[in-house]
Amino acid sequence: MKIAQITPLYEAVPPKLYGGTERVVAHLTDALVDLGHDVTLFASADAQTKARLVPVRDQAIRLDPAPLKSDLAAHLSMLGEVLDRADEFDVIHFHTDMVHFPLFQKYADKTLTTLHGRLDMKDLPGVYARWSEFGLVSISDDQRKPLHFANWKATVHHGMPGEQYIFSPKSEGYLAFLGRISPEKRPDRAIEIATKLGKRLKMAAKVDAADKRYWEETIRPLVEGNPLIEFIGEIGDHQKSAFLGGADALLFPIDWPEPFGLVMIEAMACGTPVIAFRCGSTPEVIEDGATGFLVDTMEQAIAAAGRAHLLDREAIRARFDLRFSATAMARRYLDVYGDLLARRPFAEAALDDVVTPLRPREERSFAATA
Repeated sequence: MKIAQITPLYEAVPPKLYGGTERVVAHLTDALVDLGHDVTLFASADAQTKARLVPVRDQAIRLDPAPLKSDLAAHLSMLGEVLDRADEFDVIHFHTDMVHFPLFQKYADKTLTTLHGRLDMKDLPGVYARWSEFGLVSISDDQRKPLHFANWKATVHHGMPGEQYIFSPKSEGYLAFLGRISPEKRPDRAIEIATKLGKRLKMAAKVDAADKRYWEETIRPLVEGNPLIEFIGEIGDHQKSAFLGGADALLFPIDWPEPFGLVMIEAMACGTPVIAFRCGSTPEVIEDGATGFLVDTMEQAIAAAGRAHLLDREAIRARFDLRFSATAMARRYLDVYGDLLARRPFAEAALDDVVTPLRPREERSFAATA
């Protein structure tokens, strides 16, 4: 199958440090190549990929030191390149929200759009109602609730390459927080959990410009002077195995409808259980009492963090391998691609190398429930 993957241009593929969408695109693209498909990646020139790369910008926007740059212009230039070559592909898979809709109406039946962000925003319903011909994939069932009417084709949970993460059979007695310092991620809860337990907390976190004030006024005072808290800052993939693998548990104390939460499966890949507040996608990712604990209150979170070390770390890694590997994700997407092609006129669809779609042809979930 000839597949085009269209990534956002904000981060390198995969990201050098923080970055979710571009990391998923990198791993999906490589897994599809490993499965024998002809994949073309439209991304910035600093991408590292097994696919054929079409470089549409000299480097990722966040890594570009130029003081003045246009995100919109960069993405429109990329979409123009994709449009010029659209007839070369059986499937064009977008990871760029809805920005391509007006340009690709002619090709809607050969496109798939995975939505990676939150969907409870005021202006979104009108867009997805107006361009309802575009098939969509959610990254959790919970994510799609605000747009229940949209043209959903499947839910496909994220996956990561297991070989990238080193399993740790034994922890080093601390709790971990990995992500962004922002109000919805609730790092203050993580600090409170660790402090009340009297347990060390290591925080590997990015502070965006938009969250500087929250960091300075709310979180930094809680970190400074607290001997239990170690703030490490932003880390890259090569540091995650040691950071996550050494933890008794990853704290995921979110307070927003998280569409997925890659860090949860990254922890599982290291054998580390996750303590997650029951919010957004977390009940779909965490198997309560097996790969971590789902909690509703701070009291429950503190108690869960205190007994997380009792969970079987080998079993947690095994569940990751079964449900959340990059290969598992790619195979689920291939099922969706096959269904997409089967719905098109036979003369236009290259079905000879496509995974046979499941019957009946209706909206299905390829979420990692096995």
